[in-house]
Amino acid sequence: MIKSELIAKLAEENPHLTQRDIERVVSVILERMIEALEQGGRVELRGFGALSVRSRGARAGRNPRTGESVSVRAKHVPFFKSGKELRERLNADDE
Repeated sequence: MIKSELIAKLAEENPHLTQRDIERVVSVILERMIEALEQGGRVELRGFGALSVRSRGARAGRNPRTGESVSVRAKHVPFFKSGKELRERLNADDE
């Protein structure tokens, strides 16, 4: 599902809200999540999962085309850990 599909689904389920209002709400929620991660915080959505930031140190990598060694700088990357309810629902068909 992409952002526009989420907005369309929410608009369909909430006819008393305008599409523009729903777009604003979704944008604000996503922006606040990004801001929390930027500040080194964690975003937890019960039943869905948690987003956090992990640090990757600098390392030596390889250019796949030439095989030449290149340095890769340290960086921060987002990390997602799924919640128990999400994992259970994804695996419900296996039982």
